[in-house]
Amino acid sequence: MLGIEVAESTVGRYMVRRRRPLFQGWKTFQRNHAAGIASLDLFVVHTISFKLLYGQVFLRHARRQLVAISVTSNPTADSMAGQVTDAFLWDEAPRYLIRDCDGAFGLAYTPRIQAMGIRDHPTASRSPWQNGYAERLIGSIRREGIDHLLRCEPPMTSWNGYSYGPDAMVDSDVHLWSG
Repeated sequence: MLGIEVAESTVGRYMVRRRRPLFQGWKTFQRNHAAGIASLDLFVVHTISFKLLYGQVFLRHARRQLVAISVTSNPTADSMAGQVTDAFLWDEAPRYLIRDCDGAFGLAYTPRIQAMGIRDHPTASRSPWQNGYAERLIGSIRREGIDHLLRCEPPMTSWNGYSYGPDAMVDSDVHLWSG
């Protein structure tokens, strides 16, 4: 401008630096939107005959409230979408749903979630810290419940799953005996 040439490093030394990032981080997102966030996570339970059962946990972040637990032997996209619909009623659906990036969430899952007005947020693969509340709950379920039980299969041949929530009556549907 005045005919004086100044190096870029000299100008950069005297410019005011921005201390905050331009975007909202993951922890900030969870803190700001906790009232409208719920999380969904899957975990695997091995039975006494080495078969796999898949547990599904639904958790609200605002009060860290357990919404529902379901168990199935074959998680499909249709069953996952049905479990989300059962766990969160249409008028009580969360705005955001954090879940694992899993193959069980297929093509039938996404349209149902979008129809309920839920924005789906899959976590990055191998990043359990992004769904920390649900991972902590699963750890507690494993330590306090599943590790102390002898897990047997139900006597039925076609078992498509049971749902247990805080209001559910659990009597003869539980096929887990003390070990």
